[in-house]
Amino acid sequence: MREQALEDADVETSTEAYARRFAGPVGAFFLARQAGTTLDLLRPWPGGSVLEMGGGHAQLVGPLVGAGHSVTVYGSDPVCGARLEPWTSAGQATFRAGDLLQAPWPDRSFDVVLAFRLLPHVTRWRELIAEMGRLARHAVIVDYPTIRSVNAMSGAFFPLKKGVEGDTRPFTVFRDEDIGEAFAAAGYVAAARRPQFFLPMALHRATGSAALARGLEGGARALGLTSALGSPVILRLERRG
Repeated sequence: MREQALEDADVETSTEAYARRFAGPVGAFFLARQAGTTLDLLRPWPGGSVLEMGGGHAQLVGPLVGAGHSVTVYGSDPVCGARLEPWTSAGQATFRAGDLLQAPWPDRSFDVVLAFRLLPHVTRWRELIAEMGRLARHAVIVDYPTIRSVNAMSGAFFPLKKGVEGDTRPFTVFRDEDIGEAFAAAGYVAAARRPQFFLPMALHRATGSAALARGLEGGARALGLTSALGSPVILRLERRG
């Protein structure tokens, strides 16, 4: 029987080339909203232990450490630890590499398990969800593009996205129900849902204006459009009972 390939989508997101997609004021706007939402969802576990699966992009390690969390990042390859060096070398965070679907820790080893920029790019995402659920003591927080948004036309928008980002790749757009069902099978129920942006992130990158992005997204949020049709979604799921 042919062995399945290791899930290694985080190798690309751990590169300097990927980090450049979030350079500049528009990228800072994206990352600030992502970090603020994540820290807000972590409030029930102040100073808790956090495992970030595929977090070699280093987008959240700084805010997590700054908020007092004990942070471990797990990547599919040792190269995924390169951008984490400022924190790991200072002993503020830990990095470990291995099979994302078979992590080396016992059940319920961390208060919360996170996965950002990962689910849409793995093939066996249901297995990844099951593994995150196994490792978490209290909750799992993930982000994903939802079909209940302009991502329903992601195929049509892909040329724009590729034109802006250059090295972008296809990604899975999820039905909220499918994510919920996969976590329910792992013993979790959705507790908080936070859509991030109404307009495509590639469109904001194309304009290059953080002020315009804030204005447009602020208006969409005030009108309830982001809540109804925003993407990506940051979702907190909690262990039943």
